[in-house]
Amino acid sequence: MTLAFAGVLLLIGYAVRNKVKALEKYCIPAPVVGGFIFMFITFIGHKTGSFAVNFENIFQSTFMLAFFTTVGLGASLSLLKKGGILLGIYWLTCGIISIFQNIIGIVISKAIGLEAPYALLASSISMIGGHGAALSYGNTFADLGYPSAPLVGAAAATFGLISAVLIGGPLGRRLVEKYNLTPDESETFDESVTEINVGTTSGLTSLDIIKNVVAIFVCMAVGTVISGWIGKLINMDFPTYVGAMFVAVILRNLNEKFSFYKFDFPLVDGIGTVMLSMYLSLALMTLKLWDLAGLLGGVLIVVIAQVLFLSLVAYFIVFRILGKNYDAAVMCAGLCGHGLGATPSAIVNMTAINEKYGMSRKAMMIVPIVGAFLVDIIYQPTVIWFIKTFVKPM
Repeated sequence: MTLAFAGVLLLIGYAVRNKVKALEKYCIPAPVVGGFIFMFITFIGHKTGSFAVNFENIFQSTFMLAFFTTVGLGASLSLLKKGGILLGIYWLTCGIISIFQNIIGIVISKAIGLEAPYALLASSISMIGGHGAALSYGNTFADLGYPSAPLVGAAAATFGLISAVLIGGPLGRRLVEKYNLTPDESETFDESVTEINVGTTSGLTSLDIIKNVVAIFVCMAVGTVISGWIGKLINMDFPTYVGAMFVAVILRNLNEKFSFYKFDFPLVDGIGTVMLSMYLSLALMTLKLWDLAGLLGGVLIVVIAQVLFLSLVAYFIVFRILGKNYDAAVMCAGLCGHGLGATPSAIVNMTAINEKYGMSRKAMMIVPIVGAFLVDIIYQPTVIWFIKTFVKPM
């Protein structure tokens, strides 16, 4: 019943988002819309004492694990070769930014007395990891004795997502107009990643589909075991999805070399979309809004600091590091998108600039690759270090 209810809320979220243009414009995920609506309904029931809802939420962690596994299966090393040196520079820059985001969160938490888990949830976990990572780490913190962590993470991720699309486009346009930048029409950079992640759905047999699904299951299982080993090694809970995601990366690239089965990216990507949507819907509808009392103020300070930090760094530093040209301006708009919200936000920001000023092929290939997966290779281990160093079980 809980699962069915989450599915209905997801559909309601899509319907509301399609009707309210502001939600669609700012790319607010449908599960967030539906989940938050129901969360406010349960809040009213709690405040009035008129009703309460009990959930049997046994599918949430499985859906979360499946989603991040599909993310890993989408990471082909062939994509990295297309990006060249600029991809490496952008990747390293994003990784360094993620470290500074965590430093900002911890410094502010020390100054205002905010508990470290909530500060970290308002840092790179939610800014770069988005709703999925925020709720996953939020559950880990909840197990450590911080019950409001999932809601704090969801709130921070939502604020970051809105900020990402409000800031990214205007920042990129400002750079383009200030320096009179134009696209390089002679650019022959290959933007096409579809040839690597090409779909074969029309030629898939039922056995091929089963093999793709079983591959996801195997990565989830093996990754969970590996995460358990790592957790024992570092003496703390290690998110299972991190292990599953990296096992999936290994399988994807081994499969490209040895062809164990007919991998189909559109199929796997579609499964990932369903898993993420259901995971978010389940997670958000079961959150208790009243647990947030007394926390949002400090968390809001951290999130606002993150927005200011990334805006200033993108405008004054990253733009110059990337070459101070049109591609750099578009990539800075994309950085604000996935550095505060999610990769779709980055694409929205860059598309808005491309439609007005011309296409940046480099930006449209490099930014999604880094934002969707590569930055995780740097930010995930550093997040674990910050948690290990600053978070104490209650």
